[in-house]
Amino acid sequence: MKQTGYLSWAIKNTKTVWWHDSAEPGELERGIQRGAVGATTNPFLSHLALSRNKEIWAQEIDCVLSENLEPETKAERLMGIAITHAAKQLEPEYEKSGGAMGYVCAQVNPARAGDRDSMLPMARRFSKWAPNIAVKLPATAAGLDVLEDCTAEGITCTLTISYTVPQVIAIAERYRQGIQRAKQQRRQPGKCFAVIMIGRLDDYLRDVAHDCRADISESDICQAGLAVSKRAYSIYKQRGYEAKIIVAALRGTYHMTELTGAEIIMSIAPPYQEMLLSEELPREERIDAEIGSDVIERLSTLTEFVRAYEPDGMKPEEFITYGVTQKTLAQFYEGGWKLLENFE
Repeated sequence: MKQTGYLSWAIKNTKTVWWHDSAEPGELERGIQRGAVGATTNPFLSHLALSRNKEIWAQEIDCVLSENLEPETKAERLMGIAITHAAKQLEPEYEKSGGAMGYVCAQVNPARAGDRDSMLPMARRFSKWAPNIAVKLPATAAGLDVLEDCTAEGITCTLTISYTVPQVIAIAERYRQGIQRAKQQRRQPGKCFAVIMIGRLDDYLRDVAHDCRADISESDICQAGLAVSKRAYSIYKQRGYEAKIIVAALRGTYHMTELTGAEIIMSIAPPYQEMLLSEELPREERIDAEIGSDVIERLSTLTEFVRAYEPDGMKPEEFITYGVTQKTLAQFYEGGWKLLENFE
């Protein structure tokens, strides 16, 4: 059973499910065969899929390029090619699950993370690409406003650029408000997936610790995102939140094995799928295994960890200024959306 390994065991024996982290058709097909029930994408991954399938999708691409569109509209339309192809691949899962799974994420322009007036119309357009689109919004104050509006309109959303307990709590609370508005209007609310970019948080706190010359080991840093994810999951269970947590941006198999048993979604890129298939890993539920109090104490000497770990560590207006947020937005724009704007 080595080649079906841990990933197969987790699917069959725990409550954890997983989504494929790529929009490239061949990779996504392998992910689906391995048990993926959804796909997370971003502008970088959409551009990558488009570049690798330029000849296969030539007619659709040429149609967009021939229209002499404004750069942002051009990027949106090109991204739509990759996303709709992925949505078609996941359509059987969407239908089989009655709309519970089978979604593919379509991310709004990262440069618009604080612009409500741009993000809401964009979300409405994306949602019409296919029935199984989950519009990807940033977990900023503006993104939360758009989430509530989208939920009330029946649009499913994934909230990303999110690393912290206060962010996923805010997502769940605003989603509840959207559900209430949908019910008042006698509409079926959209679904909501709340991302924790676990590895990006670890990366950020590692830089902070080095800069501050903090007495924090690499082992401590590697448990920071896990501590945040476990605390967020515990709060979700206690409060009965309707939103579903997605843990993304893994940096090792431990990011999955230490959360096994949680009713969450793991977003897994192809390289980590290979590791989870081939490595001999512990096959046990670890979600209830607490992070050591001594680890939390050392990490808490970093203000940026406290802001991420404590439920009241930040207000929504502070989310867009949290250190790693701007870095990720810049990467998604410069390494993805801008390349789509200049695609030839």
